[in-house]
Amino acid sequence: MSTPSVLITGAGIGIGAACAEAFAAAGYRTVLTDVLHDEGEAVAARLRDAGHDAVFRPLDVTDTAAVTAVVAETEGEGYDAVVANAGIVRRRGFTELDDAEWSRTLDVDLHGEMRVFRAAVPAMVRRGSGSLVALSSVSGAALGWAEHVHYSAAKAGVIGLARALAVELGPHGIRANALAPGFVRTGQSLDVVNSMGEDALRDSVSAIPLRRVGEPADIADVALFLASPAARYVTGQVVVVDGGLLVQQR
Repeated sequence: MSTPSVLITGAGIGIGAACAEAFAAAGYRTVLTDVLHDEGEAVAARLRDAGHDAVFRPLDVTDTAAVTAVVAETEGEGYDAVVANAGIVRRRGFTELDDAEWSRTLDVDLHGEMRVFRAAVPAMVRRGSGSLVALSSVSGAALGWAEHVHYSAAKAGVIGLARALAVELGPHGIRANALAPGFVRTGQSLDVVNSMGEDALRDSVSAIPLRRVGEPADIADVALFLASPAARYVTGQVVVVDGGLLVQQR
């Protein structure tokens, strides 16, 4: 049996790095990509030191030619899974949100996922199998987020992308699902300027039935499940991983 393989974008930090660790531990040949060169290479080096097959490739998911080249170089006969995780978040009031900021956020958070999937799917079709895991957010699945209209819109688009791909690619044996994390402790969420910050993240615990903020590994383990044969009949779904946030009665 051949070694399964996975491509993970935004794998230098946070949820992406945790996904790389989870997939590597499960025996996957892991290809990490990120615009953060030093961080991505450090994660890959740590995995290699632990005996795993892991490589890092610098990648800006807004660059179509670069996405196509990295996938072609690393996919072999086709990836078993692709985890599209690269994303950005910027705080901006709606009336101050200009076209450039709106377009930049959608270009990374939505179009970037599309580009990576589009490059990887042909080889998956040829092999007749594959799993696409698209990172969305509770802010795209159910919640609005003030001063983050562009982010919420992009993450809602990710859900539509996953659902439509599930229908179109299902006959080829390819599954597509969206993963919607709630409040997770990452460098991004701790950014008080553009995201929540430490205080707001801590205060959110009262709204979470499990009474804790999520960790990147909590999300990575579900991504691994969605990519695995254990989820072989799961496609077109939005899997919310939020400690019960969305079902908490206010």
